[in-house]
Amino acid sequence: MEKAPLPVEIGWMTGVWDENWLERRYYGGSLPPEAERELHLAARAYQEDARAEDHLRRAIDLAPAHLAGYIGLYKFHFYKGRLAEALPYACRCLELAGADLGLPSDWHLVTPDAAPFGNYEAGLARFYLFALKAYGYVQMRLGNAEEGTVAMRKLLELDPSDKLGAAALLVVWERSGVDDAE
Repeated sequence: MEKAPLPVEIGWMTGVWDENWLERRYYGGSLPPEAERELHLAARAYQEDARAEDHLRRAIDLAPAHLAGYIGLYKFHFYKGRLAEALPYACRCLELAGADLGLPSDWHLVTPDAAPFGNYEAGLARFYLFALKAYGYVQMRLGNAEEGTVAMRKLLELDPSDKLGAAALLVVWERSGVDDAE
């Protein structure tokens, strides 16, 4: 009996791409198709830094108020180990999500009752918490331990049930006594 061939996964890990994959839509119509295509092209070009970044920047140019391009640039720089370059995009994600939620522009001033942070189904509020976690973590890794710690403590204030794991990050960081910038 002949075995059926296994399906080929499409994406950056396999190097297999097709035009249909590039045309997929993941943002429910909130992101213009041209911008979303640029995000897919960036994924395809992941191993070519300059080309991938060009696609990500074009996505932002096409949809400057949408979070997707900024998330893409944050993740791109973060996973490439380029933390100083990731930081401004974590900040931009905080700004955009905060503005959409009607929060103060300074995250230090955000209070737990300012948005439905405890409702894990509230996507934008949850995203704001993830962006704050990213900001704090990158700050710590860049050697800005005080700023990173303050951000993680704010995250715990906004997420007292600690669904995002800020307490564990703080414990590990404080026990390590390591300053990655040294």
